[in-house]
Amino acid sequence: MKVAVVGVGAVGSATALSLVERGGSCREIVLVDRDTARADGVASDLRYAAPLSPTVYVRSGGYEDLAGAAIVVITAGVNEKTGGATDRSDPKGRLRLLETNAKVFAEIVPQAVAVAPEAVLMVVTDPPDPLADLARHVAGHDRVFSTGTVIDSLRFRVQLADRLRVRPRDVQALVVGEHGTSEVLLWSSATVGGIPVADLLGRDGRSVEDIRKEVERDIRYANITIIEGTGASQYGIGAVSARLVEAVLRDERAVLPVAAYSSRHEVTLSLSSVLGAGGVQQMHEPVMNPEERQALAESVRVLRAAADRALSIGTT
Repeated sequence: MKVAVVGVGAVGSATALSLVERGGSCREIVLVDRDTARADGVASDLRYAAPLSPTVYVRSGGYEDLAGAAIVVITAGVNEKTGGATDRSDPKGRLRLLETNAKVFAEIVPQAVAVAPEAVLMVVTDPPDPLADLARHVAGHDRVFSTGTVIDSLRFRVQLADRLRVRPRDVQALVVGEHGTSEVLLWSSATVGGIPVADLLGRDGRSVEDIRKEVERDIRYANITIIEGTGASQYGIGAVSARLVEAVLRDERAVLPVAAYSSRHEVTLSLSSVLGAGGVQQMHEPVMNPEERQALAESVRVLRAAADRALSIGTT
């Protein structure tokens, strides 16, 4: 199995490292970047670590080396810091990067599809959902998905676990809609060991509403907090990307909140998606209360407008 990573910046490098460390899911990783010296350097660095993991060969290359890839992971484009998307008061959030990165995708996707027409395309670049809509349109097939709200859902679980003093893996909590400021945290279905989170929060005397606001703020702006400390949000999304690649290559049919095109909503968004060979195989809407469903409708509106923009920029 060959995996290609297009864009070897902070996120692409972290994704490649996570693929090497997870081991076993692929035998070859090809790194492609317009800065060929960077791709060469990252590939060389990772090759020296590869003997510590199950057999995997890491190399750099050009688009012609995507031939035979089972999945192409696209992380290329400007990040939030470079693109000026680190203002917590800006309602656009990651969508501020759309114009620049849509142009990048308009160059990358045709070249990738021409060489690897059967490959699944996984979009990681921000904003991933409208860029996945653009990639789907340009590629001319449905084997396209984005990392969606997987990282947001993990952050939700971690934030709740911190406050409830339990393991994050024992928390079940989901974020749907946009990977961005309009994302919807499904508080009504969040549980710990089958117990509703709402029944457990606030036992220390704090207002549950205050805790909710605090958690939502920490999740929606987690990327900015990370960027302020390190310059780039990379390790979490790199680990997520490698895990999703694994699910596709192994045809796991894992249920994860990745984003794919929904014919019902007529846009790419995150729901409860079944991920396996070929990408997203099914999509299901989780149970939501009226407030959450209304918030999802608003997120859909935001995403449709963003998808229209991406198509107008990337197909002209």
